[in-house]
Amino acid sequence: MQAAIHNTVAAPTRLSGSLVRVGLMAAAALLMGLTLYMVFLWVPTEQNLGVSQRIFYFHVPLAWLGMLSIVVVAAASVMHLVTRKEKWDNLAYSAAELGVVYISLLLITGIAWSQPTWGRWWTWDAKLTTTLILWFIYVGYLMLRAYGPRGSQGARYGAVIAIIGAIDTPIIYFATVWWRTQHPEMNIGPLAGEGMLAPAMRATLLVSTLTFSVMYVAMLIERYALRRGEAAVDELYRSIS
Repeated sequence: MQAAIHNTVAAPTRLSGSLVRVGLMAAAALLMGLTLYMVFLWVPTEQNLGVSQRIFYFHVPLAWLGMLSIVVVAAASVMHLVTRKEKWDNLAYSAAELGVVYISLLLITGIAWSQPTWGRWWTWDAKLTTTLILWFIYVGYLMLRAYGPRGSQGARYGAVIAIIGAIDTPIIYFATVWWRTQHPEMNIGPLAGEGMLAPAMRATLLVSTLTFSVMYVAMLIERYALRRGEAAVDELYRSIS
């Protein structure tokens, strides 16, 4: 009887959760269509950088969310250490997987943009170098969690790496302030440097940032749900072994 009551109560919760996930995916798809229209058809071409400047509308949101994601990993890891609740470790792992994707795309778009802008594919600029370090931190975290100790010990080691990544984030953000770099002095963020942008460019950047943010949240929810299933299977396997 208790199991039947539990299933009856849980069913509407699962249904509402599924509707939220579907709604986020649909919103992300619609916003991405709007973003592509604004970037390639609506916003004017920048006079100095030309067509290559359009990468900017993807590059900045990727950087913003790639940096934010490692902060989520670190915060969730600390919460796991404090509460010992598995849900926080699942969130940390999921955010790390998404973060490495965003940072990888950030580096790819940055390399593609630097060639027509600076005349070279890569330079050991302070901002680029610290961003590459963050990419290695993400990869190190995921390799540790995949091949290192299992359970709480692996989560503790991963938390140390995530905290180091979170410390690297403000260094990336203020790199153009602290050091003389080739990178533009427009700090990363949804509202950063908006005074330097024409209104149409500012609107396009804001819409693009919203699009990638909604997409990030939608993918994080999906990956978190999948991670919970993986953790349950791993626990079952360990109990059988």
